[in-house]
Amino acid sequence: MQIGEVAARTELSLRTIRHYEETGLAVPSARSQGGFRLYTEGDVARLMVIRRMKPLGFTLDRMRELLAATDRLDEHAGSGPPEGREREELLESLRGFEEAARQRTADLRTQLARAEEFTTTLHERIERIERIDPIRTGRSGEESEGGPHPELTAPA
Repeated sequence: MQIGEVAARTELSLRTIRHYEETGLAVPSARSQGGFRLYTEGDVARLMVIRRMKPLGFTLDRMRELLAATDRLDEHAGSGPPEGREREELLESLRGFEEAARQRTADLRTQLARAEEFTTTLHERIERIERIDPIRTGRSGEESEGGPHPELTAPA
């Protein structure tokens, strides 16, 4: 498939896909006679791994490390997948990535909970203010006269 279809399937921009190619993270499997990038399902799967790592804060170098480890573990041509010590080292590396992803996911859940709490607090404050004086607060929170309402100040 061409880059436009890959972009639609992965929800990545063309620029991002090209950037990943330039950095060696996700190189298209082939090029058409006209020079268009051609991608396989495996290429799309690789881009999805990268897309999933990005919000977890993995750097391009760390992404490259993970992809190299999974490529080696998945290798079927030539010498086949690694065995013995190399296999254990690669699996240990993957375990490290898994733990880092779990920790970052937990951190993001905490941040999301705080953001949701803040959103709820704002919503409740708006509802309180609108109940007190719906006419005067209907103008983007501006006051008409008489100074600020005590409800507009932070709770004690």
